[in-house]
Amino acid sequence: MGPGGLTKERASMAVRDVHYTHYGKICPVRSPEGPNIGLITYMTQYAIVNDYGFLETPYRKIVNEDGKIRVTDDIVYLAAYDEDWVFIADASAKLDDKGYVLSDRISMRRGSDFFIRSAENAQYMDLIPRQIVGISAGLIPFLSNDDVNRSLVATQQMSQAVPLIKCEPPIVGTGTEEAIALNTGYVYLAEGDGEVAFADASKVVVRYKDKKTKTEYKLAKFVKSNQDTCINQQVKVCTGQKVHKGDVLAEGPGIVNKETSIGTNVKAAYMIWRGYEYEDGIVISDRLVKDDVLTSIHISDYTVSVLETKLGPEEITRDIPNVSEDALRNLGEDGIVAIGSKVKSGDILVGKVAPKGETDLSAEERLLRAIFGEKAKEIRDNSLNMPHGERGVVIGVKRVTREHNKELPSGVIEEITVYVAQQRKIEVGDKLAGRHGNKGVISAIVPEIDMPHMEDGTPVDIIFASDTVLKRMNVGQILEAPLGLAGRRLGKTYSVSVFESPSEEEYQKELTLAGIPAGGKMKLIDGRTGDYFDHPVLVGETYILKLYHMAEDKMHARSTGPYSLITQQPLGGKAQFGGQRFGEMEVWALEAYGAANVLQEMLTIKSDDFVGRTQAYRSILQGLDIPTPSIPESFKLLVRELNGLALGVFPVGVLRADPEKPSLVGEDPEIEKEIKKQMENFLTQEVK
Repeated sequence: MGPGGLTKERASMAVRDVHYTHYGKICPVRSPEGPNIGLITYMTQYAIVNDYGFLETPYRKIVNEDGKIRVTDDIVYLAAYDEDWVFIADASAKLDDKGYVLSDRISMRRGSDFFIRSAENAQYMDLIPRQIVGISAGLIPFLSNDDVNRSLVATQQMSQAVPLIKCEPPIVGTGTEEAIALNTGYVYLAEGDGEVAFADASKVVVRYKDKKTKTEYKLAKFVKSNQDTCINQQVKVCTGQKVHKGDVLAEGPGIVNKETSIGTNVKAAYMIWRGYEYEDGIVISDRLVKDDVLTSIHISDYTVSVLETKLGPEEITRDIPNVSEDALRNLGEDGIVAIGSKVKSGDILVGKVAPKGETDLSAEERLLRAIFGEKAKEIRDNSLNMPHGERGVVIGVKRVTREHNKELPSGVIEEITVYVAQQRKIEVGDKLAGRHGNKGVISAIVPEIDMPHMEDGTPVDIIFASDTVLKRMNVGQILEAPLGLAGRRLGKTYSVSVFESPSEEEYQKELTLAGIPAGGKMKLIDGRTGDYFDHPVLVGETYILKLYHMAEDKMHARSTGPYSLITQQPLGGKAQFGGQRFGEMEVWALEAYGAANVLQEMLTIKSDDFVGRTQAYRSILQGLDIPTPSIPESFKLLVRELNGLALGVFPVGVLRADPEKPSLVGEDPEIEKEIKKQMENFLTQEVK
């Protein structure tokens, strides 16, 4: 929090908690879930910063006209220190068409005190109910029906949503979607009446009536974002088209018809289906895969530097030593991968060679030089390869030389960046979420014909566990789903603004118009058997986001790989090409199953028994039986710990599995004699 400021360890609850001065200025919902909760906060939708650096929020001025109280359209911005001295009515007070207050007594506040008083006391009124929340919370319909803990989770997840190829605006929105989209800077609107002189994928040129020159709009095409997602603007007009002021010329990612569209509407059922919903599992139809409903594009960049070495400069070339022609298939004449090439793990992106000194030469190479007097320049392969597990299509190459950029690090001649895009369909293990904190991981992708379907034959697209709503108290999703289905059937969209939810009568009227039973529950038929399910199920159209956490990024397996220099155990994690952690509880699991040999392998040759693993590797290559493992390093470390406690424990060896012939193996016989001798000496000293 800055020099001399708060740290997350010392910040008390009083600092983190929501304060009455936050009203209309700092969002009470959005904050990180971790140790920074309450310390990192976000401004509300209508808050501004005044000239002195304080936050202010807008209010409508109230005037007394001959005993009648009228709320004017004059907007006044007040800071927290102003609000301590004035009475402010909340926006729930009923007004007539001219702005006169209809109730004699209304709720109001002054500072931290709340009252119900005569309307004559009020000096200002809240501008709009949603002014107390921020941008993210303002996108949640039926926010007042959700537990605030779940709303906090929902606001976090909205910032993790991935732009989809086929995104849609929500059927049940809040009314802030358009304002947010227009403020992103990715929506280009016509500045006046005119005609489109030229339009293609990369730019739009408009000839306005009131301007002599043409106006050109350049579009961002397949640009990598900080989250590796794709920023791509799409043209919405064609050459020769007449446009009017405010018409959309081009839209950015996650925006459709000037509305923020960070997800898509799908038919959802809240039920239990074969237990796949266990622990927030989500079942989806394969229609979402086939029709690319939840497909997104991701862009990665790979950079290599051309260095000036002591032996001479590195060189970008296609002529790489000891590399097959197949490995060079994607490289151009300049040694850089061609745009449009399909690349996979291990493929060469940039061919680079470095000069090799005398010290780098092998004994054979030095001998050949001595015999033939060969002074030819030897080179070493330093090429940039596709990392393990990655794939995609090359969409761009950027070359930066010292002539173009003087700020390149010293010793760097040139920097080359290759951009690779990949299309990712939804798969098992990907994370989805709604707008009410109802997140989950896809546990099964089921054929469309096997999914539950309505009596008219319409299959559902996604199944959520019904019991999670009771535990999490995010009832907003239950209200959103039937209204979304009504909107789909009637061809309507709804704006459910924060703290301005429709009445029960208005809500029920829409369901009745769409032919949906009261409460939204209907009979579903099992797609596998054709039988009805035992009970009616809540079915509706809900808005789903695909989140940044995807299975493909985390999927990893290891056969051989690097070991830690200190512990001699395999490294962990995908980045280090490591293995899975096998901890204490996993050992208990194998013990419970009685898998003694598997357990022994896990704790010896697959871990830090480097003598045993070398012998095992040699045996596998020679086609022999794998010998009994020796003592792992971690056990030797335990023995040294015990020695440090003055306990005379010595590792003697590993007992053979045959109980009839117990003998010591895995150690050298001479070492065994030495260990026995040390043991005898130790015991003799103890007896003395």
